[in-house]
Amino acid sequence: MSVELAPATLVVDSRCTHGEGVLWCEQRQSVLWIDIAERRLWEHHPARGTRRYWVLPDRPGCIGLFDDGTLLVALVSSLHRADLASATDDTLPLQWLADVEPYKPYTRSNDGRADRHGNFVFGTMNEHPERAADGRFYQYSTRHGLRELPLPGIVISNAISFSLDGRTMYWCDSVSPRIMACDYDPEQASTRNVREFTALADTAAEPDGSAVDAAGRVWNAQWRARQVSCYAPDGTLLQVQPVPVKHPTCVAFGGNDLRTLYVISSRLDHTPEELAASTHAGSLFAARQAQPGLPESRIRG
Repeated sequence: MSVELAPATLVVDSRCTHGEGVLWCEQRQSVLWIDIAERRLWEHHPARGTRRYWVLPDRPGCIGLFDDGTLLVALVSSLHRADLASATDDTLPLQWLADVEPYKPYTRSNDGRADRHGNFVFGTMNEHPERAADGRFYQYSTRHGLRELPLPGIVISNAISFSLDGRTMYWCDSVSPRIMACDYDPEQASTRNVREFTALADTAAEPDGSAVDAAGRVWNAQWRARQVSCYAPDGTLLQVQPVPVKHPTCVAFGGNDLRTLYVISSRLDHTPEELAASTHAGSLFAARQAQPGLPESRIRG
């Protein structure tokens, strides 16, 4: 039987139209996330109580950390490096790294995380109304550039995260209420043994962004379910973290002891009545956990 925890509480009243991609940077002691719809990159320093955002040239899909402290920003059809240390109040300079599916007019970059071996793994999604499974998964590294992973086509890539040894990759297609797993070879950018990791108890919910904690448990934000679910490495549901908004979208562990679970959310797909009753939809929430997470993996180079 799963354990239900106390609800997460409001941290930053950002009210993002579509908040996503949250992560913790231990070097800056800050929480970073994106608002896809409004083309914004947000940063919050808990110790200072400050927050800010930069407007990006296109919609971001996800972000990652390089080992030198710079940031990887995946825009609709390209990857870029951003140096927050040199950013001004108005400008965040971007350095182009790679194009992503420039030949596909309806796909864009979506969810992504650095793996345990210095690469960045992300997926694309199909925005065409017919929702064909035209999205793909990719690995980016400074050594090899962009390499496609041999995984099935998807509509909406999400839940990308990695086991403690980095040899199991978790992922999902959000149109299906289940999370998948596969064996992952970071050196060869190859996968095998694709299998179901777990099925969501609420079949009306959609799996979204995930993070893995220090015990190897998978924490998954679940769209339409007002919760983050925690699964054992064998896929058993262990805990449910309530969130006071309809659409939590992504999670990350942060704080000095990595015991703060940060949850970002979205204001999309609400009726006017739902938004009136959920003022803080699209904001950043947090909940303390008994077990710590892991430092965010970083991209080498």
